[in-house]
Amino acid sequence: MMEMASSDTRERLISAAADLIAASPGEDFSLRAVCDAVGVKMPTLYHFFGSKQGLIDAVVEHGFDLYLGEKAAMESSGDPIQDIRAGWDAHVAFGLTNPGFYTLMYGKVSPGHSPAGQSRANEILKGLTSRAADQGRLAVSPDQAAAHVLVSNIGVTLRQIILAQPDPELSHAVREGVMAAITGTATGQG
Repeated sequence: MMEMASSDTRERLISAAADLIAASPGEDFSLRAVCDAVGVKMPTLYHFFGSKQGLIDAVVEHGFDLYLGEKAAMESSGDPIQDIRAGWDAHVAFGLTNPGFYTLMYGKVSPGHSPAGQSRANEILKGLTSRAADQGRLAVSPDQAAAHVLVSNIGVTLRQIILAQPDPELSHAVREGVMAAITGTATGQG
């Protein structure tokens, strides 16, 4: 019973921090505010996370869980190139809907450190680029194709978050430019 209460407290702390981050994307948040929202004292937060960074890391993982849950719910079209396009659009939509999570997930970087959730998302993309390569549809290696897609997708999404304005035309144009580059087609429709 105590384990369940501990797990519940931990999840409530993550949820409270996530709510504060979502309410003020890009802003710092107070550990005291997180504790107050859950009704616990600071030592409880430190017990579970060790530090503010530990809590932030847990929130980032929570964000990736939400993001990957949405990706998992997407049905494959059977065409890896079309699935990359759909994944791009889902990525942008997640970022615009969840700017607080997204900026933690992709906007705050530490040299040499990649959150575990990022590698899970990258594996999904690499699976699609590998399938496309197996079908002879890539002009670059699967790893290079995945890198092109990921860095461009992140950049387009962060730009829209920074400007606080969706730009579907930009997203579409960059997506199709990347698709043309990785498939070696003039239009990106290969």
